[in-house]
Amino acid sequence: MRRLWTLLLYLLLLPRTEAAALPSPMLASQWRDGPDVSRYWVSEKLDGVRARWDGHALWTRAGHRIDAPDGFTRGWPPQPLDGELWAGRGRFEHASSSVRRYPPDADDWRSLRLMVFDLPGHGGTFSQRLAALRALVEKAASPTLVLVPQQRIADTGTLHRHLTAIVAAGGEGLMLHHQDNHYIAGRSSGLLKLKSWNDADARVVAHLPGKGKYAGLLGALLVERADGARFRIGSGFKDAQRMAPPAIGSLVTYRYNGLTRNGLPRFARFLRVREPAAASTTPHDRRPPLPPPTVDGTRYR
Repeated sequence: MRRLWTLLLYLLLLPRTEAAALPSPMLASQWRDGPDVSRYWVSEKLDGVRARWDGHALWTRAGHRIDAPDGFTRGWPPQPLDGELWAGRGRFEHASSSVRRYPPDADDWRSLRLMVFDLPGHGGTFSQRLAALRALVEKAASPTLVLVPQQRIADTGTLHRHLTAIVAAGGEGLMLHHQDNHYIAGRSSGLLKLKSWNDADARVVAHLPGKGKYAGLLGALLVERADGARFRIGSGFKDAQRMAPPAIGSLVTYRYNGLTRNGLPRFARFLRVREPAAASTTPHDRRPPLPPPTVDGTRYR
């Protein structure tokens, strides 16, 4: 009997998992001119850390717990929220490092806000979810919880002029959400992103050694897309990143100029680490391990 009670106590103390409260996140597809823009809600694409609130705690897109400082989530609604932990334009690195640090540094988090843009648990259309989300944020009256501004745009020409203005002001791009779209897990044709360049994410599976002036440093990353396709990213790195490259297992974002005939990104260039691997190089990081890559990669040192 004593062993039974011990087992029950152990199960009660296990950490809560995200899967019990939140569906997998909805992901955006690429906008292509043609659809009626007036049927979409348009917002700025924020360059932050995707974060989801399950009513009790914050989680990354990949399902890792985010430890926020005391008081940061005080007064937030019990409903699941989807958003972006954002520190302002051009401050992705600050947001990313603040979110990864454990224990969290309250001073680092002072500039962070959860910019919310969706209600995963609401069964209605996006227009209906937006109305409900606006009411929740207003009721919470929390300085750390902000609704992402959404607007209507009449036509494609106005859309591209708006994109130009956002990019000129230091923004990254635009998000377009069809008014009748429902929240689904995975890639959605009703949620679209528009940027001045193409970008995507891939998982690091190996570090390839450099040659010439990069001898002894990183030469390129071997990465794998979600569909299993592998390719190299050899440019876009700062010297410090070549000395301490993104860890194997990290999710990185890259820029590219269209696709080759084989469907691989043309002129892929490293942009940033989107989701760090569990074995981070930062001593203050504390995250559960990611699944290993499908094929062993060689860490170049």
